[in-house]
Amino acid sequence: MLTIENLTHVYANGTKALDDVTLTIPTGMFGLLGPNGAGKSTLMRSIATLQTPTSGSIRFDDIDVIKNPDALRRTLGYLPQDFGVYPRVSAYDMLDHMAVLKGISDGKDRKATVETLLHQVNLWNVRKKALAGFSGGMRQRFGIAQALIGNPRLIIVDEPTAGLDPEERNRFLNLLAEIGENVVVILSTHIVEDVTDLCSRMAILADGRVQMEGGPQELTMRMKGRVWRKAIDKDQLEVHRETHQVISTRLLGGRTIIHVVADENPGPGFEPVNATLEDVYFSTLRSSKRA
Repeated sequence: MLTIENLTHVYANGTKALDDVTLTIPTGMFGLLGPNGAGKSTLMRSIATLQTPTSGSIRFDDIDVIKNPDALRRTLGYLPQDFGVYPRVSAYDMLDHMAVLKGISDGKDRKATVETLLHQVNLWNVRKKALAGFSGGMRQRFGIAQALIGNPRLIIVDEPTAGLDPEERNRFLNLLAEIGENVVVILSTHIVEDVTDLCSRMAILADGRVQMEGGPQELTMRMKGRVWRKAIDKDQLEVHRETHQVISTRLLGGRTIIHVVADENPGPGFEPVNATLEDVYFSTLRSSKRA
């Protein structure tokens, strides 16, 4: 269990990246959803002991993460948003090197660890290939492999599917789902579908604050009967934004489709639609901007 209480972080330039964040994260997949600049990466870096927050506390089971970062690092797997590797080194040699850094000094143990991980992330057949020749998805799967060295109990992945094609994204998400059955996995992303597909619990972060927390289905049910859709001409969009709570727009067949939130039918041409987690997300972000 990861427990975060009243976490605040203010950078030297005065930017408050985190503002009194409190979260309880159990075993399984937990989605941290928010736009760029919401504070997600700052929170992940604080949990991963890469920076010390201005105030607040972080505990993982019996570990005080801020006071005893080394204890957390021994049980942590981390895949940051920008994962750099030595491009000319093979996948096998790079994992072997990282295993040494993680303290696996026995050669036989290290060999078994590296081979098991390469099979687990489906990179065994390209183990001798230089990392520079890997696709984006292959690099992300390698990133997960290095994060799993040492059998961590807490795994953090920051924007892991950004830039992946649909096939690689599905393969990577299936791998995460398998890993998340027995450990705490925090998936930090701005891609709503990733959270919908994987996570039993989630939180929406915006402006450095937790705006909403719960299960995806639970949060979606809160908007049942309150989401309405209408097709309009593009030049009507601003008028509708002035008169309705427009939470999202998209183009379809040359027309603009808007989703609005209202307790009853907002007017002619609107039809009710089943709420999705995307509606919850956009509605929450809209509310946070008004606050």
